[in-house]
Amino acid sequence: MDAADWWSIEVMDAENAEHAEVSAAAWRDAYGQVLAESLVTNGATRWEWYPHSWGVVLEVAFPAEESWWRWRSLPGTCAALDAVPDPLAGLLVHRGHGGASGSYVPRGPRIAPAADRVELPEPSV
Repeated sequence: MDAADWWSIEVMDAENAEHAEVSAAAWRDAYGQVLAESLVTNGATRWEWYPHSWGVVLEVAFPAEESWWRWRSLPGTCAALDAVPDPLAGLLVHRGHGGASGSYVPRGPRIAPAADRVELPEPSV
């Protein structure tokens, strides 16, 4: 059982002032190596990148919450997170795994309850 403390950093794509899309994948290409190096040197036990249609997710695991906060407050980490494509609405940082929880599977229609569906006893003759 993995007792690590998982955290997620979700970075969304954005549009700039000229309405050109700024990719979260490009942000990952620019800052991914720096973030990985600081994760290694600051005690992260695991990290994974996940691409999505709307951006990217970086999931990181530390042995304790204090290690996460120490890494999160590093100048390099702060600079990378300040540089996301949309710093106002395109960055989510939270505890636990992030992104999508899997592909959407619609539920089938449910049969509405009705009194006429109850089985009636056979009449006695």
